[in-house]
Amino acid sequence: MSDWWGTYSTSDAVNAGLDLEMPGPARFRGELLRFCVRTDKVRGEVLDERVRKVLGLVKRCAAAGIEEGQEEKGGSTPELEALLRRIAVEGTVLCRNQGVLPLDRGRKTVVIGPNAKVATYHGGGSASLAAYYAVTPYDGIAAKLPGPPAYTVGAYTHKMLPLLGFQVRTPSGEEGMEMKVYTSLESRVAVDTFTVHKTEMHLVDYTNDHINPRGAWFADLTGSFVADYTGEFEFGLVVCGTARLFVDEKLVVDNATVQRQGDAFYGSATVEETGRIAVTAGRTYTVRVEFGSAETAKLAGISGLLNGGGSLRIGGCRVLDAQEEIDRAVALAKDAEQVVICAGLNADWETEGHDRESMDLPGHMDALITAVAAANPNTVVVMQSGTPVAMPWVDQVGAIVQAWYGGNETGNAIADVLFGDANPSGKLSLSFPKKLSDNPAFLNFRAEGGRTLYGEDVYVGYRYYEFADREVLFPFGHGLSYTTFSFSELEVKQAGDKIVVGVTVANTGGVKGQEVVQVYVASPKKQAVNRPRKELKGFAKVEVEPGQSERAVVEIETKYAASYWDEFREKWCAEAGEYEIVVGDSSEVKEGKTLRGKFTVEKTFWWSGL
Repeated sequence: MSDWWGTYSTSDAVNAGLDLEMPGPARFRGELLRFCVRTDKVRGEVLDERVRKVLGLVKRCAAAGIEEGQEEKGGSTPELEALLRRIAVEGTVLCRNQGVLPLDRGRKTVVIGPNAKVATYHGGGSASLAAYYAVTPYDGIAAKLPGPPAYTVGAYTHKMLPLLGFQVRTPSGEEGMEMKVYTSLESRVAVDTFTVHKTEMHLVDYTNDHINPRGAWFADLTGSFVADYTGEFEFGLVVCGTARLFVDEKLVVDNATVQRQGDAFYGSATVEETGRIAVTAGRTYTVRVEFGSAETAKLAGISGLLNGGGSLRIGGCRVLDAQEEIDRAVALAKDAEQVVICAGLNADWETEGHDRESMDLPGHMDALITAVAAANPNTVVVMQSGTPVAMPWVDQVGAIVQAWYGGNETGNAIADVLFGDANPSGKLSLSFPKKLSDNPAFLNFRAEGGRTLYGEDVYVGYRYYEFADREVLFPFGHGLSYTTFSFSELEVKQAGDKIVVGVTVANTGGVKGQEVVQVYVASPKKQAVNRPRKELKGFAKVEVEPGQSERAVVEIETKYAASYWDEFREKWCAEAGEYEIVVGDSSEVKEGKTLRGKFTVEKTFWWSGL
């Protein structure tokens, strides 16, 4: 199956084994494929095989007994919530801890940061899914304390204004905006009405019996909020189509009369156009957005990805003075006994079809963390991101927790780790470099002449940093615990076509915990090709009671442990020789934390497949 609109040929794709061109309707099949079959560019038996695979899929789906056109339903159960919470906890990585964690429920706690009162539970693009529910870090932390902790945002880090839907109420009082769909601007008779909670809509697949999904149709989105301060509020609109935003029926943002090309929604939408209003504490403000589908857009050359539906993003937030807000955060930190800063990125920065230009945290986040850490040494930074960020303040904070995007239970999982209700056991799935230029792809990152050169070869991640002797911020596989572990009694056995690695893991601390035993393989010094110093080939996670030991066993097929890709034979090659087993708790080789063993490949062999 192809990626969406990822097919660029007919005969080449079919002959290579592509069964489905997604999404429909197909562009390179139908009459084009019929022509290629008639001219023998695609053999009949190849076409039959492609059809057979599709029919097999249809039969497997039909066997589920679910009729087409069913209403989407969802919900949650206590069992599911517990599972999601455990998964999020076990993926959370304790990167640094100077005795600050776990936090004390009885101590005065302050929460700061733009990721605190928002459930940053997913990345952007195809990862952007609507959750049945999502817990914010602030709510998770507050549930652990006698009362709600003091809070301030500290610094803004958004790329586009935060989604408005989570800040407003529909006319019926529900969170979100009421959306009414019209066939024309003149009719004003709604043919569909529903509530939009997440005001970021890619309307590719929106259908209604009364509208032409590829033609022009219109909608009004309405919601209201009560200002809790006196000052300014800023609104933003991004659209593929047309959009105007009104507050109390006064035009605030016009993204319809004149439009500027942006990169949102796969490059098919406008830049974010913004407008501000003055608000007074206690007063209610009604927001209405007039939307026209993609057919109404003023932009030239709208992407074919949209097929006429259009896209809309409505954002808004309070206008802040950056330095005043940092000063407010510092004052709160000075008056607290322990501070949690919820920092990081979000789905705007880390999204499909877009790359960040640097590793720096956006906005004034670094200045905020530096100032708060100076005011209170018991400062914990909870970082939510899908990739590494630069941390110029790393040695100034008491603890760093890498929480990623933790799904529905992200806030509860973060709180469980912070207060010691769960002992962190996650390990970094990639090395955190100190700066962007250290990255192995730095010199080859951008395309030139429509061509991308993967100049780093096999030296990706820790393989490069070790080979180039480049110091990193945190190594691949790194992750601390609230207890301590030791490894001993390494045993390496060769049993048939497998290598069995056994190691004893002892919990030398005072609380129960889990440790990940990581097995790396270093190839013989003399081989036909250059190879990394070592490569991860297997791992095992064991839970150990304090003062107890458990045996961890990792089995690896010899061909996977020893092989590299032989470009001349176009097969995998396992060269004869003596290989070294390196066992540790991360990719970093540390005195007293690393065990070594050996295994032998008696004769060189080649293989393909699995």
